[in-house]
Amino acid sequence: MAATSYRPLGIHSGEPTFGRKYVWQWPVRLAHWINAASVLTLFLSGLYISNPVLAPNGEPFNHFVMGRIREIHFVAGYALLFGFLIRVYWFYAGNNYSRSGFPFVWKAAWWNDLRAQAWQYLKLERGHVHLGHNALAGLAYTVFVVGLGWIQIFTGLALYSESNPGGFWDTAVGWIIPLLGGSWRVHMWHHTCAWGFVVFAILHLYIVMFDSHQFKNGLIGSIISGYKFYEEGDLDHDRWLS
Repeated sequence: MAATSYRPLGIHSGEPTFGRKYVWQWPVRLAHWINAASVLTLFLSGLYISNPVLAPNGEPFNHFVMGRIREIHFVAGYALLFGFLIRVYWFYAGNNYSRSGFPFVWKAAWWNDLRAQAWQYLKLERGHVHLGHNALAGLAYTVFVVGLGWIQIFTGLALYSESNPGGFWDTAVGWIIPLLGGSWRVHMWHHTCAWGFVVFAILHLYIVMFDSHQFKNGLIGSIISGYKFYEEGDLDHDRWLS
């Protein structure tokens, strides 16, 4: 969908032109909210599984609390896998902004944008506008979301496969357990890496609010509507994505 340019009332010819652009396509937005809800559910249910402080009195078969929490955990795990598969597919099938921020380490323009963005954040300066993800944000997403996400998915499915020896998941990912030194070590890796999402969530929310205040281009609303606003010249800073 093409950009829509407009001039606010009272602005004369020669003044800056403003407009809006459809940046985040619906599969990107859908994957974002599936992943956000899944990670929150997985983290909270995982905390209970590791330390069941709400265990009621009486025989377990009368309550089935742990079993129900584990069921919620497994369903959320499948939802996260589904969200990841949508996002991976749309990385290739979507528009240019679907790939924005990805670490194109072989491109000098990506490194230049990374240094510039890091320096601007350190100085708390407004910096130049990105309609997609800037290089620093993309690097953080790749490390914390994509990297940790796949670690959690594979280790989680490996642990899940223990409930059905010889089944599909045991055949597909069961090899991870002996590779990492046994079930206990896989549990520890799975539990430890989960806290990486907490670190990312804190940084993510802070940067989103900071950038939203600095640029005032509809950043927060864009993950719902897909549209962001720009001033003439802002789009030039996304050319390194091509």
